Amino acid sequence: MEPRPVVKEKFFIVIRGKSRKGFCRGCIGRVEAETQRGELMGLLYCGGSNAGSPKSGGIVKREDTYPLTRHQAQLLLFVSAASKRLELLCNPQLFSAICELTQDDLVVVKHKKGHMPAVVKNLMQIGKKENKDDLLMLGFEVEFVDNENKTSSRKPAPLPMFSAADIIQVVPSYSTPLGLHWKDGQYGNLDRNGVTRINSMPNMGSHARQVREKHMEQSVVQSLSTSHVPLEVGSMVEVMSNTGVTVYGVVRWLGVLGGKTDEWAGIELDYEVNGCSDGKYGSQRYFTCKGNRALFVPVTKCSPDGRFSSSPGWETPKPTEIPPVPPFEDSEEDAPPILESEALSLLVGRMKGIQGHINSCYLDATLFSLFSSAVTLDNICQKPGDTEQPMTCTLRKIVNRLRRQGFVPAESVMNFRKQLGCDTFRTEEKDPEEFIIVLFQKVLCMEPLLKLRSRGETSQGAYTFQIFLEKEQMGQMPTVQQLLDTSCLSGDLKFEEMPSCLMIHMPRFGNKYKMFSHIIPSTELDITDLLYNSPRECFICGHLAEYECLQCLPDRKMQPGRIKQYCTTCNTQVHAHHSRQGHSPKALAAPADVASDSPVSRQTMQLFAVLCIHTSHYVSFVKYGPDPHSWLFFDSMADRCGDDQHGYNIPEVRVCPELGDFLSQPEEELAHVNPSQAPELLHRLLCDSYMFLYQNPVKPLSKPNHQES
Repeated sequence: MEPRPVVKEKFFIVIRGKSRKGFCRGCIGRVEAETQRGELMGLLYCGGSNAGSPKSGGIVKREDTYPLTRHQAQLLLFVSAASKRLELLCNPQLFSAICELTQDDLVVVKHKKGHMPAVVKNLMQIGKKENKDDLLMLGFEVEFVDNENKTSSRKPAPLPMFSAADIIQVVPSYSTPLGLHWKDGQYGNLDRNGVTRINSMPNMGSHARQVREKHMEQSVVQSLSTSHVPLEVGSMVEVMSNTGVTVYGVVRWLGVLGGKTDEWAGIELDYEVNGCSDGKYGSQRYFTCKGNRALFVPVTKCSPDGRFSSSPGWETPKPTEIPPVPPFEDSEEDAPPILESEALSLLVGRMKGIQGHINSCYLDATLFSLFSSAVTLDNICQKPGDTEQPMTCTLRKIVNRLRRQGFVPAESVMNFRKQLGCDTFRTEEKDPEEFIIVLFQKVLCMEPLLKLRSRGETSQGAYTFQIFLEKEQMGQMPTVQQLLDTSCLSGDLKFEEMPSCLMIHMPRFGNKYKMFSHIIPSTELDITDLLYNSPRECFICGHLAEYECLQCLPDRKMQPGRIKQYCTTCNTQVHAHHSRQGHSPKALAAPADVASDSPVSRQTMQLFAVLCIHTSHYVSFVKYGPDPHSWLFFDSMADRCGDDQHGYNIPEVRVCPELGDFLSQPEEELAHVNPSQAPELLHRLLCDSYMFLYQNPVKPLSKPNHQES
């Protein structure tokens, strides 16, 4: 049967699938006809010097494409790299805003000198239309903002032109801050032959400018009158300098700076400003952001961001639906964990990670921690074949989408939540521990990850390890290593074998109770002395240990917090001291074939993620590579667009190398740190930790039961 011709003009971009008859990922085409099998026959536009003229037609599956308007297709065609087109398409909020740009809108563009604020002046048509099928590219002429007026107006010269992919931020025209001190910039030469200005771009006109200026004046007055609104980390604020310049940003840190007495705010600005830092004040780092964007001011100088405050005659836009997300089809091959070299470009930014929806933060944070970069968990999500359950298949798609696109929409996660077997997983708040048990037991069909032996009895299985101890046994700010050692000795617990993955639940219960106000992460966990029937060395002389003593654990004369085990000789000598004569050392079960002077190899695990909770909201810190500074912070509900009925959550992933600086310090120095002076993210890590996740990279988890032969 003949293909059906298409009456209405339709364009598309290929988003997946293997190359087929001329079409590949990132290509832009126009639909010529549709086959009965649901395939599209179309013309191919490649971009570049021959962008206007289409190549010979090809065939592509409908499900491998994403529909575009003519305007969208023209904008994307000016983006030369196919990967950049797809990357822009994966940020629907930004792409939608770019498509609706009007004259005098403020944008931030990528420039060789950094990120530069500029004002859109014209929409430019590139190329000459010689045939009816030609599709001309569209770009933007802009003027850079300088420090004297709104835009620079030197000698008349061709304005620099940028593609849609060069624009990284869009600000509505009525909110343009005037008189900021920006670095001037220039753009590389562009061949202007065949470039025409489109006069249909909306001009705001004098009336619109008056409205804009009036709105800005109202915003400033309103901001000054509401300057006493309580601030918190994440608040969107504006700050007016003594010269009348207003800057906007997000509060990343609150506290007392060194040498100050009142409370200050560390703000990450929307744009680069000369004289600002990357999160440091003096020599101390309080948070991390791009250079020239960190501003520190007294909190009394901060006001709510007037651009998003309601004022007479203006309404905050309320989106009616979640922006479209490019469809994703899982390929036959499973995506590997994200490499350290690719993590920042793939994951960092807004609308990255896993999008939260209806109390899903516990699940979002757990999945991101377990599957984004952790190598030891890689093979448990491999495609097993025909016996795979639907919910296991859904999990695989989430993991693969996260690892390939860097973003998982809330709809995908909700489908997974519906398959977990209990309605409460769809709507109610949960603890990550409850979800982890369901995840490994029902979804992945895994045996318990831990085998624990108590008081010499038969071993018991568990998926996580809960810390149990008395608060008096520890100092005010213990390490994870100290908590684990003390908990195991107090409960007479041992690991029967070296675990591949160890998830340690801190002594706290959700948001209601926590035993310790601050806990120091141990980046490396030594469990040599916690293994059952495994050789251990004497704490004093290094020979084979035959006794251990719980009462010696807090001994201030012998490294308090460290497990103490002794050979027969040292056990007698240590407990001859009058302060230890009341101790009750216990004999150890050690292999009989091990010589007393044999060296004992240490069994260690590496920290790869931390789940944290604050005010019933879960977030996570994830180690994405071996470099000590390779840390990410993930929040599935970092921001929200719209109201509760018509909006959607905006997930965000941020880099936090300051964690590496802190955790690389000696344990003795960490014990004396003042958490109240710590940068924002480090403060959250120390104060809000809920569960620490460790892995043994040399011993990956075994595959699900039904795969084992």
